[in-house]
Amino acid sequence: MSKKNKQIAAMLLILVCLIAVVPVFVLRGAEFGGSDDAGSQMISEIKGEEHEPWFTPVMETWIGGEIPGEVESLIFCIQTGIGTGILAFFMGRFVERKKWQEK
Repeated sequence: MSKKNKQIAAMLLILVCLIAVVPVFVLRGAEFGGSDDAGSQMISEIKGEEHEPWFTPVMETWIGGEIPGEVESLIFCIQTGIGTGILAFFMGRFVERKKWQEK
């Protein structure tokens, strides 16, 4: 990989990190609703009584409040990326192992 390509890759990684982190600080205090909120409202309408969650999410306990929807989506996407990377790594290992065994 040439020096120019490394610089471009580093700049793109920095840009991706900025795109992910800046909204967290710019939209501090904003209220977002998601499917969990909509589901709780529908349960309350159907049952006729207030929905009581079974537990409080761990991260909400740590920060002492509700996590914005965009941050939840970011964390979910990071988890998905990590899982996909692990799956792709092992699939690649199995393919390479098969190639080496055939030789």
